[in-house]
Amino acid sequence: MLKSFTHYFLHLVFPVFIALVFFRKNWKKAYLIMLATMLVDLDHLFANPVFDPSRNSIGFHFLHSYYAIGIYFLMLFFKGNIRIIAVGLLFHMFTDFQDFSLWQH
Repeated sequence: MLKSFTHYFLHLVFPVFIALVFFRKNWKKAYLIMLATMLVDLDHLFANPVFDPSRNSIGFHFLHSYYAIGIYFLMLFFKGNIRIIAVGLLFHMFTDFQDFSLWQH
């Protein structure tokens, strides 16, 4: 239960803090953009099964690949909404990474 709480807290609530700290002037817009980056999980629909709790999303799904993460990192060097999208995507990858790596039995 703590694993699920942490996962959804990091996906849905913690981006508010990121938006307030890094994008204070437009924090609501930044938060909504970061929430929209959750659409990156659509790549799970191409997997069989769609959800596998024993599978690490990072490196498995194409929008969670190391190449994609590299592109998300490069997006940090752009200004405006692209940077907000990059922060949202990279934080999403961190959340998925910790979900698999830190909660193994």
